[in-house]
Amino acid sequence: MFLRYKKLELPTPDQAVPGRLIEMPVADTHTVLGTPMKGPWPAGLETAVFGMGCFWGAERIFWRLPGVYSTSVGYAGGFTRNPTYEETCSGTTGHTEAVQVVYDPATINYEDLLKAFWENHDPTQGMRQGNDVGTQYRSAIYTTTPEQAKLAEASRAAFQPIVTAAGHGTITTEIKPLDAYYYAEDYHQQYLSDSKNPGGYCNHGPTGLNYCAPSLGLDSTS
Repeated sequence: MFLRYKKLELPTPDQAVPGRLIEMPVADTHTVLGTPMKGPWPAGLETAVFGMGCFWGAERIFWRLPGVYSTSVGYAGGFTRNPTYEETCSGTTGHTEAVQVVYDPATINYEDLLKAFWENHDPTQGMRQGNDVGTQYRSAIYTTTPEQAKLAEASRAAFQPIVTAAGHGTITTEIKPLDAYYYAEDYHQQYLSDSKNPGGYCNHGPTGLNYCAPSLGLDSTS
């Protein structure tokens, strides 16, 4: 049984637990893709980091996309170094449950990843996602390049009218440059894979809203 704490305010840096210097050990190889779990990555690949609520389901969405080389789950957007799952869920680290996506831009571009992000969770819920309530479940995009930052901000502006027309509120998605990404415990990696928990559940999936931003070169029918 995994804990679902309900802390709804982010800590300040001086309130955050300090964490530790030792990185969380994870397997060498991705359970589904058979690729490395950690870099250095092959030349030409890029990384993206998203928070969409429970990171188990978010990771599964991205590892299924063609052109994605590797994925992992971890913690981002907060203050604590190398936090544990329990610390993150307590709301004392400031982190989101995040997924790191390593992708080949020659096959799949960042705009495609944004489309998957917007269409597979509710970005208007603040410090929650469905029944999962807490600061660690907030919607977030952590950018790794200036170009990603530009595209992420433009995509949020483009998706808001679609969300509004569907009767939802203001998008609360946090967008900021990635400071650090810390790997989660190994048992969380590819948690919903067939070899680990094939019947597992996370409340992600198509929301029925089609993200389309012609200025970014996206087609909502693709």
